[in-house]
Amino acid sequence: EENPAKPVLDTGNILKQGYLEKRSRDHGFFGSEWHKRWCVLNRKTFYYYANEKSKQPKGTFSIEHYSARLASHLRRDSRKKCCFELTCPGKRTYEFTAPSPAEAEDWVDQIQFLLKDLSSLTIPCEEEEEEEEEELYNDVDSSDSMNTSHSTPLNQEEPNVEVEAGEDIYEVLPGK
Repeated sequence: EENPAKPVLDTGNILKQGYLEKRSRDHGFFGSEWHKRWCVLNRKTFYYYANEKSKQPKGTFSIEHYSARLASHLRRDSRKKCCFELTCPGKRTYEFTAPSPAEAEDWVDQIQFLLKDLSSLTIPCEEEEEEEEEELYNDVDSSDSMNTSHSTPLNQEEPNVEVEAGEDIYEVLPGK
């Protein structure tokens, strides 16, 4: 089920990171225990560490096919609005408590965005870049065609003006 623990080497792909409380899998005498963990979300994997300086994660799992949602039923105390869970049919459910309700929503939003991205065939950021390039190309193209249409029919003397301006560029050779 879970990937073998390995450090996050590619820090360029980190989408979100921060401290969360993670509910332990083994239920103790008083029920489940919450442990503070440094959590890192990259494009496909969720890592959790003992703390921010840890080199080896305590656990990792691929978030593909998981779903994220706020889950206030996980706690009965004042932090119940800070809870969220990651679920996947047939796999372990991961339960977390964020430092604030807004932070919990942000984790859920980031994970849902990523899951939507993983399930689509195209990556939105690449599409945006292509659109920008296309728009720039269209702008240049349309301004070129406008310049051409303005210069030709309006004035027959314009080519002469261009020639006169061009003469300044050429060096006059002695002896001519």
